[in-house]
Amino acid sequence: MKRNRETLILELLTAGRKLEVSTLAERIGVSQVTMRKDLDELERRGIIVREHGYAVLRSPDDIQSRIAYHYEEKHKIAQRAAELVENGDTIMIESGSCCALLADVIAERRKDLTIITNSAFISAYIRGKCSFQIILLGGIYQPEAQVMVGPLVRLCAEEFFVSHFFIGVDGYSDLTGFTNQDHMRAQAVRDMARQAEKVVVLTESEKFGRRGVVPLNLPQKNPPQPRIVVTNRSIPQDALASLREQGIQAILAE
Repeated sequence: MKRNRETLILELLTAGRKLEVSTLAERIGVSQVTMRKDLDELERRGIIVREHGYAVLRSPDDIQSRIAYHYEEKHKIAQRAAELVENGDTIMIESGSCCALLADVIAERRKDLTIITNSAFISAYIRGKCSFQIILLGGIYQPEAQVMVGPLVRLCAEEFFVSHFFIGVDGYSDLTGFTNQDHMRAQAVRDMARQAEKVVVLTESEKFGRRGVVPLNLPQKNPPQPRIVVTNRSIPQDALASLREQGIQAILAE
């Protein structure tokens, strides 16, 4: 199916960043004509760039590329996480592909919400799909990820307290816990987490065993801040056991 081919294309380009069209067609098992049509569509959506017989993945921080990668898994995770949100809630959502899909799902299913986010992408992604209030936190703008970072994020976030804060991660290991690839984005997550009753991590299962550069080191409260992870059922059993040993609730999407 076309959606499965797109996922395979993005997996290969994530690993290689730049591949010949003929190589992609051979590895996925389709004709070069079919491959060119798929690549044309991905380029039209701003996910890849075509260069003289090659396909090039846009920046790994590009949010459109990240949403398309494992879209079905991420959408199921977003649907399951949306069950934690009630009509009338005030919530925070951090930048990330699963988080963007969560915002999209609750825009369709919930009403009378207030969403506080540091993601300019998310605020635009659900524009026109909902009638509830969106508050975009100020800060230094990172254009590829379309996210606000820096000390102004903390100052703005301190004006609010929310029931749930939804975040994405780049990896997890027993040694580091949850990780991110960017220092400033990780700090923004910590600053926003202080203003939430519960922190909810949204991530596909492949992130377990992958380690990012920057440990998130989410702030601890007294009593401890409840943490929830929403992921898919193919999470490794050792990772699932590790989460439960730390008192982290794991919700597995179908």
